[in-house]
Amino acid sequence: MLNLKKYLFLIIFLGCCQFLAAQEIALLKYNGGGDWYANPTSLPNLINFANNNIGTHLNAKPVTVTPENSDIFQYPFVHMTGHGNIVFNDKEAENLRNYLLSGGFLHIDDNYGMQQYLEKELKKIFPEETLEELPANHPIFNSAFNFPRGLPKIHEHDNKPPQALGIFDKNRLVLLFTVESDLGDGWESPEVHKDPEEVRLKALQMGANILKYVFEN
Repeated sequence: MLNLKKYLFLIIFLGCCQFLAAQEIALLKYNGGGDWYANPTSLPNLINFANNNIGTHLNAKPVTVTPENSDIFQYPFVHMTGHGNIVFNDKEAENLRNYLLSGGFLHIDDNYGMQQYLEKELKKIFPEETLEELPANHPIFNSAFNFPRGLPKIHEHDNKPPQALGIFDKNRLVLLFTVESDLGDGWESPEVHKDPEEVRLKALQMGANILKYVFEN
């Protein structure tokens, strides 16, 4: 049997490990042919911004995870992006569902062209749920920086308003789909899209809001 000192040390150690794991984020590598690897500088830049502005201690380089792997359960925040086709097989869909229902969070940022493929694949994960638009007064829009009109517009594509669409489990937001906004493009390094600094700042601030909200809820 463990003596009291060893037991307390174990509790503290495990607590520290959980805290460190909570400060990791991952990028989802999916099948189907879509460019899951798009915007290679976006997550590192967002991590740097969050560490400098909202007190996170994220590792500078995000890890890559796949939908079927149990490793995904180590990361409370998983990001997904791309332009093209997405396919989840049954095992991947089941694993993603279990991950989200057990406390994980998936942020999907449409890099333009993803929505038509994504929505049918989400039905494999949550056949009984539909994407709901988050109102502008949802706390994700003011967790660190204030966006009174909701999701900001970063890049224009089809002259449609930006939308933040979510799936909830028992009132907990488990999945966020940002579309007609292109947050990830705004997180990229300045030379990639040559966005004005105020546009990049809006994107990074909204990204920091998402991270802060997820880590606190």
